[in-house]
Amino acid sequence: MEETISIKELLKTLRKRLILILGITFMAVLISGVVSFYFLTPVYQASTQLLVNQSKSVQTPYQYSEVQTNLQLINTYNVIIKSPAILEIVIKDLNLDMTVKQLTQKISVGNEENSQVVNLSVQDPNFEKAANIANKTAEIFKSEIVKIMNVDNVSILTEADISDHPSPIKPRTMLIMAISFAVGLMAGVSIALLLEFFDNTIENEQEIEKLIGVPVLGIIATMDKLNLKDNMNDISSEQNARLRGETIGS
Repeated sequence: MEETISIKELLKTLRKRLILILGITFMAVLISGVVSFYFLTPVYQASTQLLVNQSKSVQTPYQYSEVQTNLQLINTYNVIIKSPAILEIVIKDLNLDMTVKQLTQKISVGNEENSQVVNLSVQDPNFEKAANIANKTAEIFKSEIVKIMNVDNVSILTEADISDHPSPIKPRTMLIMAISFAVGLMAGVSIALLLEFFDNTIENEQEIEKLIGVPVLGIIATMDKLNLKDNMNDISSEQNARLRGETIGS
């Protein structure tokens, strides 16, 4: 029984502070949307794919051991792609105004599980710049890996297409607004409960009975000054009429 009453009181409190809760939630979503659209810089991603194999004779078929060796070398290739030996040439050829460390932070390299295909992705606020960096890095790696590891069997499977009309990968505006909605709703509910906790106002006789533990015997209604004045005038008029009647009758 106590739990049912507590739930009812909780729902009553939330209904009482509903405007406050909705207001806080709406403001949280609005602020997050404005910040996402107008203050956060959109970031685009361009990607290219490479296939790297060890040199071998055309007549010799691939052996399972060779494939496994190539797979184990993928991590090595991933490190080489982001090394100064490759990126310094990329910066020079594209005349980029950044250091190797800054360029490394824009590049991510990986491969699918049990695959010899290397995925090279570049993120930048300018999509054309990101695509140029991705394509140039793949090109430089293909030419330099011959000197570094004596590997001359590198194929560029796909290039980043500058003519694409991509959507930014960051910020994820809808996700941010959804999170803001949840956070704003929780904040609104928390503030409403906190205000109710510190609110000592007694609103009805039921709360008095619950507070002091004795029944309420009577209620004194409140009247505003205008109604009180009208009532006094009515009483005065009635008394004057009664007095005039008694005087005439006498």
